[in-house]
Amino acid sequence: MSFGAVLDLIATYSGLLPVIAFLYNYRHLDGLMKLISTFLIVSALFDILLSLSSDWGVANNMPAIHVYIIINIVFFGFIYYKAFFDERLKKITLVLTGIALLLCLYFAQRLTEYPSASNTASGIAFIILALLYFYQLLTRQEFVHIEKQGLFWFNAAVLFYFSINIFLFMLFPLLPLRDRPSYYIINNITNIIANLLYTTALLCQPQKTA
Repeated sequence: MSFGAVLDLIATYSGLLPVIAFLYNYRHLDGLMKLISTFLIVSALFDILLSLSSDWGVANNMPAIHVYIIINIVFFGFIYYKAFFDERLKKITLVLTGIALLLCLYFAQRLTEYPSASNTASGIAFIILALLYFYQLLTRQEFVHIEKQGLFWFNAAVLFYFSINIFLFMLFPLLPLRDRPSYYIINNITNIIANLLYTTALLCQPQKTA
């Protein structure tokens, strides 16, 4: 088995780490972190099913990826809407996720093609929301240990994953078919790191402010 194939398997099943963390720390999680956990469980199932689809003889799994991106936008939009305190930031969340969702639905007409435009649109929206959430954390009046906040690690994972992969999403359809597996290694590595950050988020316990 090649290095790329091993890395692909690790990336796929690393999605189970946040699920294990959720089961372990369930009683300490608040409603928002449980919502994040629900998304991560759905995400892990999608990753595993997409990985197994080739073994099942599925020639083109792009429709499932289109569906996953739409689910991703809906979940992340709701998560960030609940995470923001400022009404202006909540409105920005609705606008950004609304635009990304409309673009995804429009490009879903090309179900059998790689969703480059949808991935790019959602990636830009999530990068902006992640930066805005860090701004909110750093400008809060009360003192908090941000490194002990589950949302801090979740947000770090979102910003890391989409900042690294945004150009890959944009350029992937332009890459020669023979070179795509080499470039997709970038996505696999960032996926593993993001899942470790998600796991850290779900292992955090709610902290009191001072």
